[in-house]
Parts: sequence; C-alpha cells; structure tokens
Amino acid sequence: MNMSSKKILATFDIGDLKLKNRLAVAPMTRISATEQGSASEKMGQYYERFAKGGFGLVITEGIYTDQKFAQGYPFQPGMTDAEQALAWRAVTRRIHDHQGVIFAQLMHAGALNQGNRFLGETAGPSAVRPKGEQMKFYYGEGQYAVPRSMTDEDIADAIEGFANAARLAVGSAGFDGVEIHGANGYLLDQFLTDYTNQRNDRWGGSVGNRIALTLEVIKAVRAAVGGAPVGVRISQGKVNDYAHKWAEGEAAAETIFGSLQDAGVHYIHVTEHKAWEPAFSERGPSLVNLARRHAPGVVLVANGGLDNPQHAEHVLNDGADIVALGKGALANPDYPTRLVMNQPLEAFDFSLLGPIANIKDSELA
Repeated sequence: MNMSSKKILATFDIGDLKLKNRLAVAPMTRISATEQGSASEKMGQYYERFAKGGFGLVITEGIYTDQKFAQGYPFQPGMTDAEQALAWRAVTRRIHDHQGVIFAQLMHAGALNQGNRFLGETAGPSAVRPKGEQMKFYYGEGQYAVPRSMTDEDIADAIEGFANAARLAVGSAGFDGVEIHGANGYLLDQFLTDYTNQRNDRWGGSVGNRIALTLEVIKAVRAAVGGAPVGVRISQGKVNDYAHKWAEGEAAAETIFGSLQDAGVHYIHVTEHKAWEPAFSERGPSLVNLARRHAPGVVLVANGGLDNPQHAEHVLNDGADIVALGKGALANPDYPTRLVMNQPLEAFDFSLLGPIANIKDSELA
C-alpha cells in the first residue's frame, strides 16, 4: 500500500459522523424505483454492495423533493411522503448493518424534466429551452420543453419541498445526512447559470443573486434536520451542456464557494469531468483548489474521473478531503477493500448504463 492509499483509507469526520475512510460513492441516477417513486428491493441490494465493499460514505442518486415540478425521470425515487420515506428505511438499514454512512441527495429537476408523473408542464428560472436533447438512457426523447418562468409561489414551494424531503430523509428514512443537488444543470444550477436565468428580480442578475436560491434552500434544510450534516453539490458542466464554464470565471468561484461556507454547509461536493484539471485557463487552478481557497473551513468532496489512484492523490493534495467515485465504484463496489488488499481494479463496463441506465441484475451478483 502506497502513501496515497494510506491517506485515502484514513478515517475522517463530517460533523459528528466518523467515516471509516475518505472514499465516497458519488450520486448516480439509476431509475430503478417503482413508478410511484418508492425505493425498490433491487436498490437496497445495489447500495448495500458499496457499504459491504468498504466505502466510508454512500451518496444516493438524486431523490425528487416534491409532488409538483421536482421529478425529472421515470422510475426516479422520491422523498415526498411517509410511504416513500419508509421504503428508503429498508435501504439505509442495509448500509448501517455494515457500519456504513449514507446521505440522501435531494434534487429538483426544474426545466430538465423528461418524466414527471405529477404535472405535464415544466418550470425553471426563465422560459428558456434547455440545450441539447433528452437522455435516451433515462427514457428521454427529443428536445426539452420550454419551461414556464417560476413565480414567487413556485420558488417558495420548491424551497419547502427541499426542507420537507430533508426532514423525512433524516427523521423517517434513517439517512445520516443530506446533500443538496446544486449541480449538473438541475433547478438550483439553472438559477446559478447566466443563460438559463434571465430574471430581473432578486433571484437574477449578478452571480451573488443567482446563487441566492441555493442559499435559501440550505437555510431551510439546515433548520429541518437539526445537527445532521448538510452538503451541497456544485458543478460547472451540466448533463445537457457538458462544457459549460461560469461566465465570471474565478470571480464566480470566489462568490459561490465563499457564500456556501457562510451558509453553514458541512461540506461542498465539487464535480468536474476531470477534477484535477484547471477550471478555466490552461494553467490555472482546478475547481477543487478554488473551492479550498475560498471555503477553507468546509469539508471538500471531489468527484470526476478519480477512479485512478494517481488522480485521487492529486485532488487530495489540491485540497480535497474526500474522493467520490462514480464509474469507478460501479466497476469496483469493493474499491476500498481492493486498495487495502493491493488487488487490481476492474475497468468500467459501459453496458451497465445501456440501453437504459437502470440497475442490472449483474450488479447484484
């Protein structure tokens, strides 16, 4: 075992929680819930494999937060009522049986809706059609709909949805903490992004105004969960606009990360396609480094192409505290155990995500 492996396998604390190591499973949409949004038996088996394999932290796929505009995909799990919360309790119990820690990622799809069973229309910060096309491996087809511009009432409902989902997640479903999904082109990121947010009220304009909805959600969620850890995921790129960069560059990073620290999050989860690469200029700092610079007092989770131990070591040296793996975890649900035992890592098999990105029986063997 080399020195970088020893570092990543060392215990680490988030709030009052002690993680057995610095390896986390990143949130990945797997659309394997029931049509009514309840977590399934297959999902329980799927998540249990990561805890059994030694991951210190498991972060769920995005869980929709209300019975209005939040759901983005068919067979996406929700956290909107007692029935859904109870179904998740069977999942969290499996994780805890292996002394693991599990956080619920709470997500509002906003304009990136390709399967909402509650409403036939979509909503976002402004009436701007999302770029790109719906994702076929999540049952999507064709262009995204043009969303309606959210009213103050819609925004208040979205904030309350996050708070209610967080309350259910920690109080009823047995989660150890929650992660607010503020990344990848979904609702909170739509408000943060200049071209999708064309509002001229307090939610639009400067980057300080555009991050305001995320800050309000953090405030409401923290009040709902007491002392349980609350994190937030942040990105530049989106599922429908892969190469997007913040228009204000490093100045945006300063405002965003500083504001998140001031809002009292326990951790910031930074995700980029290649987390170790410069965020803006060819030779500039990475987004991980900028987050560490402008939020020095917050735990920092890094995600993006980090299944290679050398890349993981790079981001740890760049300021990250925890490394979150997506495809690397799918290929190696026992990744931490393999590091301990000096065993080789398996390559990722892209057939796991096709033709539909649901959980395959082969993942449960």
